[in-house]
Amino acid sequence: MSKLTDVPKRILIGRALRSDRLGETLLPKRIALPVFASDPLSSVAYAPGEVLLVLSIAGVSAYHFSPWIAVAVVVLMFTVVASYRQNVHAYPSGGGDYEVATTNLGPKAGLTVASALLVDYVLTVAVSISSGIENLGSAIPFVVEHKVFCAIAVIVLLTLMNLRGVRESGTVFAIPTYVFVAGVFSMIAWGAFRGVVLGDEMRAPTADYVIKPEHQGLAGFALLFLLLRAFSSGCAALTGVEAISNGVPAFRKPKSKNAATTLALMGLLAVTMFCGIIALARATDVRMAENPAADLFHNGVPVGAGYVQHPVIAQVAEAVFGDGSFMFILLAAATALVLFLAANTAYNGFPLLGSILAQDRYLPRQLHTRGDRLAFSNGIVLLAGAAGLLVWVYGADSTRLIQLYIVGVFVSFTLSQTGMVRHWNRHLATEKDQAKRRHMIRSRGINAFGAFFTGLVLVVVLITKFTHGAWVALLGMVIFYVTMTAIRKHYDRVAEEIAAPEGPSDETIRPSRVHSVVLISKIHRPTLRALSYAKLLRSDTLEALSVNVDPAETKALRDEWERRGIDVPLKVLDSPYREITRPVIEYVKGLRKESPRDVVSVIIPEYVVGHWYEHLLHNQSALRLKGRLLFTPGVMVTSVPYQLASSEAAKRRARKEWNAPGSVRRGPAETRAKESSGSQ
Repeated sequence: MSKLTDVPKRILIGRALRSDRLGETLLPKRIALPVFASDPLSSVAYAPGEVLLVLSIAGVSAYHFSPWIAVAVVVLMFTVVASYRQNVHAYPSGGGDYEVATTNLGPKAGLTVASALLVDYVLTVAVSISSGIENLGSAIPFVVEHKVFCAIAVIVLLTLMNLRGVRESGTVFAIPTYVFVAGVFSMIAWGAFRGVVLGDEMRAPTADYVIKPEHQGLAGFALLFLLLRAFSSGCAALTGVEAISNGVPAFRKPKSKNAATTLALMGLLAVTMFCGIIALARATDVRMAENPAADLFHNGVPVGAGYVQHPVIAQVAEAVFGDGSFMFILLAAATALVLFLAANTAYNGFPLLGSILAQDRYLPRQLHTRGDRLAFSNGIVLLAGAAGLLVWVYGADSTRLIQLYIVGVFVSFTLSQTGMVRHWNRHLATEKDQAKRRHMIRSRGINAFGAFFTGLVLVVVLITKFTHGAWVALLGMVIFYVTMTAIRKHYDRVAEEIAAPEGPSDETIRPSRVHSVVLISKIHRPTLRALSYAKLLRSDTLEALSVNVDPAETKALRDEWERRGIDVPLKVLDSPYREITRPVIEYVKGLRKESPRDVVSVIIPEYVVGHWYEHLLHNQSALRLKGRLLFTPGVMVTSVPYQLASSEAAKRRARKEWNAPGSVRRGPAETRAKESSGSQ
């Protein structure tokens, strides 16, 4: 069975890597940028559109607020980037926001941050892939007709790529990410040149459309609320910024410096692309509507349900490069692809954070260990499952999913920056060097402003997005928090229960006697082997035990036992209801009750078979019995294996068959012995 699963596993994810090759998987800055920053870089494909969609509620006249919203997003981005540069230098271990909050604000704050980040990572995968499917669907009708299937297929593909390892997935992802960035910058530069130098009039395909405002003439508080909601939607451009602080261990040395440089470069690229697209959208008269079928008019008639509203970036590219041009097609393809790959930010952040939480006993320990390719395989699979479920529930609709977005990330932003303020306060209390104190005071000021600004944005996001779906993200955070708290309590309770005592205890006192019981059904080779093994144990008491289910078989067993002269007492338990497990359990419990200080050793002969289907035909009673005996204190269960011919044949086949890619090639025992002796 292991061979059956190993071959496809090696084909899909490659050969296993030794632990000492972990250094080979570390990332240079040119690869780390697309790996950890693909989410904020790709968000410029939908964040400008989200701003215009919200503003369209008040009609096209509200679009003139979009540059000011872009400025606010830029200020926020630079604030967050500057703040996180302090984080990666102060906490380079990879704990990121979770470590900062736990260390400076306490375990509850750390767990709140962890819950928020885990939810946001799942949403990053769901939103990015759903948005990419929608972009691709405008060109390929099959994708639109089967959105959920295609989105889940992309999740499976990304999962396999990440299971192959961080470095390999990063190399694959780097090309489309850089093509996308180059395409957007080319579009901005060419659009600026055409508009400013050549004086060309560039018009988006929707430039002649009219938006029917849902609320005419908004003013005062209503207008302010609308602008705040548009700003909160534009803040989607900041998602994924924290992933770099969580992924510092994956960088090459000097880790902190390289991470900080990558963070600054990511921020500069993201804000430039975001502002450029907003500016070109205004210059080319792009029109967007939350409900285009009813609110978008062309020649005085609603566009109708059959109208496909293309993203802002696609409309701007068509206006700048021309419909059907090479650059337009290249940018459209790169945009769709990079949106799929943006999920890679979460595929690197979620497993790493899960590993740290598992090490702190907040998540199952299986999430802490690395897989065959030195990636956190269990975390990758868990993320894929959660994102796939979310995509299925929401029908791969990015408009619905994005309402759940960015709540978690601003919770982590705010608590992390608050924690950094306390970090600097703690160090300033003991630091005497004036140069270092000035550096700490400057860093504290940056983090304090970051905490204030991101906290303010968090309040805005909660107010403006709560009824639009943000409550689902908050519910997810609560579920993660409660679950992780329960897991930690369980691990703490078990650790306390199994802790080795300092003085004498029941576990350290030698049992008075050992009473061995060999379970038999008939006399054959496995039974004789189990009896021979039991005699070697030199127990104080040894007996064979059988259950009388069929009187004829029991009589035949007694007769052969006497004929062979086996020098072990045979005890037969009556079972009027033809049960096997219950009489044995009751008998063993009776032995324990009579002599509580004795240990009962139950020895079970078992067949070793070579095919998976043979397991269904053998050892079922033994498995049920062992499962029940595990709950009986003072009882030890030993399996005595007997290898059938099919197991030997399977062993020979394993030697002859080709080794799957990544199998450990050790060779026969004699060869290994010769090699080891020759090397000495």
